[in-house]
Amino acid sequence: QVQLAESGGGLVQPGGSLRLSCATSGFIFSLYEMGWYRQAPGKQRDLVAQITSGSSTNYADSVKGRFTISRDNAKNTVYLQMGSLKPEDTAVYYCAARRGSYHFWGQGTQVTVSS
Repeated sequence: QVQLAESGGGLVQPGGSLRLSCATSGFIFSLYEMGWYRQAPGKQRDLVAQITSGSSTNYADSVKGRFTISRDNAKNTVYLQMGSLKPEDTAVYYCAARRGSYHFWGQGTQVTVSS
């Protein structure tokens, strides 16, 4: 079955860095567009970054220059390197895989930016 498992979240001080990982199985990873989304309490889930099967990337304006998405097709894993973190980056971060009508989600990992 399809599985997406996020890891790497936690508590970090403002200005700090974290690297999120999403290990996947159950589908042909290299064919899927992968994305990171986040949802803060009381807010909608928003796209943070996405990477196509050809490794083209797209970022939300709020994270451009601070976050980097990457993928390792040999490990079926997508990463989100987050730097210069701000309190407003606090959210549950979700990994997603999409191809055509197929859209899979992970369970999420909490990122809290606080001093």
